[in-house]
Amino acid sequence: MKDLEKDFLKELVRLDIAQEDIDETKNVFASCKDVADTLSNPLVTYDEKRNIIKRIFPQSMNKFMMNAVKNGIVDSLPEIFEEYGEILLDKQGSIKAVVRYVTPLTESQQADLRKFIMEKFIKEDVSIEYRHDPDIIGGFILNAGDVEYDKSYRTSLKLMKESLQSKVSEFVESSENDEVKNGTSDIISVLKTEVKDFTVKSGTTETGFVTRIGDGIAKVQGMSGVMYGELVEFENGVRGIVQSLEEKTSGVVLLGEEHGLTEGSSVIRTGKRAGVGVSDELLGRVVDALGSPIDGLGAIKADDYFPIERDAPGVIQRKSVNVPLQTGILAIDSMFPIGRGQRELIIGDRQTGKTSIAVDTIINQKGQGVICIYVAIGQKSSTVAQVVNTLKKYGAMEYSVVVSASASEPAPFQYIAPYSGTAMAEYFMSKGKDVLIVYDDLSKHAVAYRAMSLLLHRPPGREAYPGDVFYLHSRLLERSSRLDDEHGGGSLTALPIIETLAGDISAYIPTNVISITDGQIFLESELFNSGLRPAVNYGLSVSRVGGAAQTKAMKKASGNLRIDLAQFKEMEIFTQFSSELDQSTTELLNHGHMLTELLKQPLYNPLPHYEQVILLYAAQHGFMDDIPVKEIKEYRSELMNYIRSYGQDIIEEIEEKKVLTDDLAERIEKIITAFEE
Repeated sequence: MKDLEKDFLKELVRLDIAQEDIDETKNVFASCKDVADTLSNPLVTYDEKRNIIKRIFPQSMNKFMMNAVKNGIVDSLPEIFEEYGEILLDKQGSIKAVVRYVTPLTESQQADLRKFIMEKFIKEDVSIEYRHDPDIIGGFILNAGDVEYDKSYRTSLKLMKESLQSKVSEFVESSENDEVKNGTSDIISVLKTEVKDFTVKSGTTETGFVTRIGDGIAKVQGMSGVMYGELVEFENGVRGIVQSLEEKTSGVVLLGEEHGLTEGSSVIRTGKRAGVGVSDELLGRVVDALGSPIDGLGAIKADDYFPIERDAPGVIQRKSVNVPLQTGILAIDSMFPIGRGQRELIIGDRQTGKTSIAVDTIINQKGQGVICIYVAIGQKSSTVAQVVNTLKKYGAMEYSVVVSASASEPAPFQYIAPYSGTAMAEYFMSKGKDVLIVYDDLSKHAVAYRAMSLLLHRPPGREAYPGDVFYLHSRLLERSSRLDDEHGGGSLTALPIIETLAGDISAYIPTNVISITDGQIFLESELFNSGLRPAVNYGLSVSRVGGAAQTKAMKKASGNLRIDLAQFKEMEIFTQFSSELDQSTTELLNHGHMLTELLKQPLYNPLPHYEQVILLYAAQHGFMDDIPVKEIKEYRSELMNYIRSYGQDIIEEIEEKKVLTDDLAERIEKIITAFEE
């Protein structure tokens, strides 16, 4: 209700207009539709409008109606009268109730019902409307205020059907093929028990009704006790999530088609927060934002129900991040290491290889005991299918779950998808497992949330995003952590992806997520187009966990790699116009070109830990400085084949102990020298 309409409502209260006069005025508008059009028509003179009001409206309403005409709010009067009627009911200690029945209630039943309502709502007067409704089959339904008492046969039959389906399905699953005879008799006994115990039970449900619907958003009046984030159910079976709470209405986003819903449709509270069914059967499957399978491989039986919105673990429940999560990408594992329980942002323009880094990381977890969840938000369905095929090709789907909310799906599905994926991840983490989750990407997630917020009439803030968009991502990413042994010892590592425009990392959403995460890997279009892939910018990328998430072997082998590359970049720019260079500068440039070539890595080819250590050690100790840049790729391939053939003991020691001792370093140097000879 707008401020002007509220002022007119206050004027009605001040004038203390009787309910009879309000009802008579409403009847005039209802019986003659042209009255409102005439009073709103600017071509009709003021005197003519005054004469119409004097002739057909109650005298007590004349002054009020003239003011309404002057201010042009005649069309809003029905809503103002409705609000005023509720105020009068509260003021008089009255309540209006509606009873739907099949068999008319006797006088004694009506008196008992009136007494019950007066005691329940502590009102001195009750107005009861009786409606015949054969659809409820038998019994009755009472609506008083925003509470519904359902004592109908229709609801009881529905509950009995659900109970029977549940019991029969449980029995069928637990039965063996050779026990069909006994199974049949058991099912019959279940049926007999359910029918024998069938009684019409009184159920109390808080209800509301739709006042406005469209674009996947419903405004609902009633349900005064509803919670933010609660799941509600509409009369056509579609569910929704409460996303805004106002004085008398709530905004609900629909999780399905709005077909069949109109203004006045009923809504029922479920009393529980939105969530997804979870179980080990999720592994290897592709599901939608509600956890339902979309890969055509059959239903998924849920062992538990996890809410999509959940408080992040407290500081006391966590422990420090010091176990590495290897990506298999040499440039990242050596300079920007990721630990289990960390949140590392992947950021860059479109088509710079952001998803490829995430997919490579998932493929590299094979045999590492890490469960992976890939959440696709606003992607094309063909792109998601391509990722799934890649994971299947490299044997990664068996320990992965793909959650897809494609670009063709409504904004609410794209909004809840990352939260649903996190709920699934938390299920596995609660069992003490290490989990990796990829959000691809949170830029589209923010856009979906903005679309929802604008439809819910929330005011936009900076760059037209709603003011709480920071909280949108912070409450999601804060759930990533590493738990201490007392709380299971599991971990949840997050790789959120953000898409920038023209490399602008200072935009609103990128800066938000950068400030939430523990570091970022920045991919640059120029580097990508120049052939450096992965196109990691070594200057802007950082990991705030750093060496704590590296093995001792990797830390020692990488040495001053990042400093060497920074010096090379600076010197390369400084000497690009020089014709003559001294020997030390030439050596620094050659070493930099060699390192740059070494860090190039093809798609879907993650390197094992031992190979990264050996290659970095060889590069940092001058074994590759004399190799022409064009031959680096061939040299590293042949070197590793040679070591796999003749240095298996070196590989085993690196993988087992994760430490690069002086003795091991000496043996690595010897085998590289032998290879070169």
